Amino acid sequence: TVWSITLKRIRKTEGKPMQIGFWGAGLMGSGLARNLLRADHEVFVFSRDLSKAEKIVETGKYGKATNCLTDLAVAEVIFTCVARPAYLLDGMVGSDGLYAHMKTGALHIECSTIDPKTAEILACEARQHGIDYLQATLGKTPAKAEKAEEPVFVGGDASVQKRAWSLLETIGKPVSVGTIGASCAAKLISNLIGMTNICVLAEGLRIGRAAGMDLSQLLAILEDTGAMSYQMELRGPMIAREEYTDPKFRLTLALKDVTLGTDMAHLWNVSIPLMDAARTQFTIAETQGLRDLDCAAVAEVSSRTFSSREKE
Repeated sequence: TVWSITLKRIRKTEGKPMQIGFWGAGLMGSGLARNLLRADHEVFVFSRDLSKAEKIVETGKYGKATNCLTDLAVAEVIFTCVARPAYLLDGMVGSDGLYAHMKTGALHIECSTIDPKTAEILACEARQHGIDYLQATLGKTPAKAEKAEEPVFVGGDASVQKRAWSLLETIGKPVSVGTIGASCAAKLISNLIGMTNICVLAEGLRIGRAAGMDLSQLLAILEDTGAMSYQMELRGPMIAREEYTDPKFRLTLALKDVTLGTDMAHLWNVSIPLMDAARTQFTIAETQGLRDLDCAAVAEVSSRTFSSREKE
């Protein structure tokens, strides 16, 4: 393919950077873009807020900032890492979408947390324009992304994965999960389990508070039991202190992922009553004005419900 020939030519040309377009100047995407810049690639970073893109490109010698999405079309490879599936459909698909402007044989590496249905729409549209598509969903946190330690769940055609593998290793730790749908599902399953875990953790700490326990001591005790989890380590102290104003992952985005994940499970006729209950809690939390706090603030829904029941 044109992409394969182009990639081989670039690799054989010493000192010549690969041209890469990057759409995603948020907490997660900015770290990935900086890793590409540190590897001396020529990275065109798009953000509607030009100052965000300019901040990112300061990292490398060959960075260029833009607030025009179609400027990315000059690149051989385009990465996307955005907050919501609708943004991708609006930006990539249709006569005015980025696919219509990209080079034949270019590659789109999609890193956002999206549902399999949206990913398949994007992949189909890309094929119609002669563009290869990989889903490369991210597994952990912005801090891991910044250090190129982010797990990357890669799905798509095996030959395309092979050609892109060294580039994926520049942004993180890729693992092939087979299909585009599997890439999306891996992240959604992770977030479903994690967000449901937060709801359970909040209830456990509420029981401890009712027992008159110091919650810091309770968390320390639980560290050496089967209750221990990543969410307990990261968000247990937040819930114990009721401090959520320094969000690691905003509640509104957690609700987005839980909604995508539960909808995916329902489409496949998988019974998930506990995860459905977690979705209800996050939905209530957003309606109560907690959307921009850390997702651990879902604990406040349980606390308020508990207090009202006590009064009854």
